[in-house]
Amino acid sequence: MGNMFCTELRIHGRYDLKGSTQGRYTDKDKVGENTTLKDLDLAYEFHMDKLLRESLFKQLSLDCSFLESQQIIDYSLLLGIHFRAPEQLRAILEPPATMQNHATLATSDGINSQGPLVIPPKGLLLVTHEPSSVSTTPGSHIRGDTLKANSVGEKEVDLLLPGTGRLRVQLGVNMPAQASHKLMQDEVDSAEIELFEVYDVVLYMGVIDILQEYKVKKKVEHACKSLKFDPQSISIVEPKLYAKRFINFLHKVFPQQP
Repeated sequence: MGNMFCTELRIHGRYDLKGSTQGRYTDKDKVGENTTLKDLDLAYEFHMDKLLRESLFKQLSLDCSFLESQQIIDYSLLLGIHFRAPEQLRAILEPPATMQNHATLATSDGINSQGPLVIPPKGLLLVTHEPSSVSTTPGSHIRGDTLKANSVGEKEVDLLLPGTGRLRVQLGVNMPAQASHKLMQDEVDSAEIELFEVYDVVLYMGVIDILQEYKVKKKVEHACKSLKFDPQSISIVEPKLYAKRFINFLHKVFPQQP
């Protein structure tokens, strides 16, 4: 997890996603700025460029096929979110006591995962990749080639953040998206319309916890929990079902654009 979030941009939200539902939530009184939340805590869908999404799911499918062949279960997608959002979002990202302490602090970049939380200006832009304009120094979060995007004619791209800098877009690193959150009925005045909050975000992600084999102990655990809970909802299921459920859940988290 430390390697995953060794990033240029500050991580505002962290999620550990398995695709199961039983017990996959966090008590609200235990949630802090650096808490890693779970499946049922996630209130957003993430919409990204068509080719970026295709690259993501191509690799996820390969990873799940390999893990299934090795009889591995209980892995997760660790997802980190950097919000490029208006100042109003500060209220849901920072504890009230901390907000007052940081009220007089200002910065325009949002870079670096250390220091007080300051929400940078909104805006993301995909531009054609220029190797001389971005850092290619190997690091703990550098993974693979620069990705291609449909929005710039299927060319390799960099992420331009106005007022901040230019970042290399890779698989699971510096991936731009829009986070969409549907407002509940009691949050809107009319029952005849659906309203959504949409924020520009930068995503960091990778599959973690890949060493748990589905052996006798886990088979017994599955059998016991199945007596008490819906067998489809518990984390421990056989590898083929685990992989299928994992991918299906992520298709909902990263839905295809209409």
